[in-house]
Amino acid sequence: MNPLTDLPSTRAAGCPFDPPPELAAIREEAPIRRFRFPDGHLGWLVTGHELARAVAADHTRFSSRYELMHYPLADLGPMPPAPVGDLTGIDAPEHTRYRKLLAGKFTVRRMNQLAERVEEITAEHLDAMERLGPPADLVSAFAQPVPALVICELLGVPYADRETFQRHAVALSGIGATVEEQSAAFGALQDYLRRLVEAKRATPGDDVLGDLAGSDLSDEELAGIGAFLLGAGLDTTANMIALGAFALFTWPEQVEALLADPARGVEELLRYLTIAHTGARSAVEDVELGGVRLAAGESVALSMQAANRDPARFADPDRLDLRREATGHLAFGHGVHQCLGQQLARIELRIALPALFRRLPDLRLAVPAAEVPMRDGMDVYGVHRLPVRWG
Repeated sequence: MNPLTDLPSTRAAGCPFDPPPELAAIREEAPIRRFRFPDGHLGWLVTGHELARAVAADHTRFSSRYELMHYPLADLGPMPPAPVGDLTGIDAPEHTRYRKLLAGKFTVRRMNQLAERVEEITAEHLDAMERLGPPADLVSAFAQPVPALVICELLGVPYADRETFQRHAVALSGIGATVEEQSAAFGALQDYLRRLVEAKRATPGDDVLGDLAGSDLSDEELAGIGAFLLGAGLDTTANMIALGAFALFTWPEQVEALLADPARGVEELLRYLTIAHTGARSAVEDVELGGVRLAAGESVALSMQAANRDPARFADPDRLDLRREATGHLAFGHGVHQCLGQQLARIELRIALPALFRRLPDLRLAVPAAEVPMRDGMDVYGVHRLPVRWG
């Protein structure tokens, strides 16, 4: 079987919620097969749920270190090591040290304690939308600011700084921001987080950075973890809110199921949309997987969007069904690198999406669906803007 020389990335016309259709054919032919990465590296592509889960769970034979892997979506050249504080691109023992320090800050109990504040932030932004009236861009008016302010709560950003912090954070992923503007916003946030860490050292608060101020983490590590939590928790949740709303505009009969059981409905939206669509690992020793031999040093692209549509795991997987029991999906990854903030994301989605449709039951697109600008070709899928109206 000849290796794939191109990772399918173009979604079918009129199907913005579905993975590229070629992925299903690839998965049916072989859930793991040879794949030539954009930089020329000959590695593997995994599209089956069972195999993707197995690779993600195997932190002994597969590495997450950026500098050992090849990027599956574009030729970026040699990958640099992960920045300080980035849990995604490191292995044990560094990853274990960070994860142990942070895990207790993201328990279900602690995230549930944030729920009341998430409800307040959500209501405030819905009030503002109603006050300004339609039309509105759901991304800038609701989907971005809600998780941005929740991150402020999590990190302990003082109220006086939150507007500036939020503006810089949103600029990192804004559709109209130039590379220079994004770079400036990133630099400003790094500077701010360094100052915030100094303040937390002097006066610890009841927040993640305040809790960690008494640990053995250096100032650089604390600021890096703050930047990592911001990057990991803002763009993903914002795009899930916006793309989830878009999907519900397309299938309005599913709204009732979401309102009846937000927890179940959110899990199905996570599975169906899989906005963090493609991951990667690198084999650090020879591995037998799915009947084939992977050699040490070979990178593996993990198509989570194909895995989450695998009929061997989910019945009728290409149908959105918010009454489905979608447990076992890989939207948050799997294994020791599974998304640290998944419980926070769940709380935000379970509150924000139902509140949106309860407050504005006639909410709908203000433009034809085909005119909604999608985030094609980006690491996190979603929409750049979502024009809506009501009333």
